[in-house]
Amino acid sequence: MTACLWPIMKYLLPALVLFGLAVSPALGQAPRLRDAHSLAWLTYVGDHKIAQQWAVHTEVQLRRVDLVRNPQQELYRLGVVRTLTSRVKVSGGYTFFQSHRYGQYAETPGRVEPEHRLYEDVMLSDQLGRLGLSQRIRLEQRWLGTRDARGQGPVQQYEYQNRIRYQLAVEFPLQGATIDDGEFYLNGFDEVFIGFGQNVGLNVFNQNRLSGGLGYQFAKNAKAELNYLYQIRSHATPDPATNQPVVELNNGFRLNISYDLDFTQ
Repeated sequence: MTACLWPIMKYLLPALVLFGLAVSPALGQAPRLRDAHSLAWLTYVGDHKIAQQWAVHTEVQLRRVDLVRNPQQELYRLGVVRTLTSRVKVSGGYTFFQSHRYGQYAETPGRVEPEHRLYEDVMLSDQLGRLGLSQRIRLEQRWLGTRDARGQGPVQQYEYQNRIRYQLAVEFPLQGATIDDGEFYLNGFDEVFIGFGQNVGLNVFNQNRLSGGLGYQFAKNAKAELNYLYQIRSHATPDPATNQPVVELNNGFRLNISYDLDFTQ
């Protein structure tokens, strides 16, 4: 039994350790102001093959809060993916991100604030019986834009930050040994975000996302997933009124559409 569990545990242990290290400082410091929101995240991702070992990555995320009523964030990502082996991929590219004002302790004081990012990924995929496992380590170089004290006017400056992310994701077929066209499957992931370097402030633990739900494969290149999503998110700066740190405890749903094109055919 122990021999059977070890291949799975060697992937789960790093995620559990990082989750514990991240969540402890996020929730263990007192006093902290807590804010909660219902999430509705709509995402699209696609890796479009342009050569035998190369693909173009496209991604759009529209994030809402408070029963879809209010905008939270928007993300647009473009990158390139290089397949090294059947198990290993690397990628990199550019992300445009912007945050809206929301919540009782809003980080964005007024108008939407933009962020520019560069990122680099290493992705590992493994198959343990019917269970598909994937790991991703991502480095991000972030330029966060800020306006005046009231959050109005043009962007006055960009602050540079570094962040590292680790994600462990799983897929499990519900009809047979593999996920085939026209079949449902279970999926889930946990991802930890850690800030480092200068200008990080209180944001060493940036956030954690835990998600799981049901997926459906329409075709080999097309999937849809509807997941429950739980997010712990630490604000980079204290609440101006009380000078206390703020942590968000958010939950809701995530609808992800994945569609890949093959331009080599």
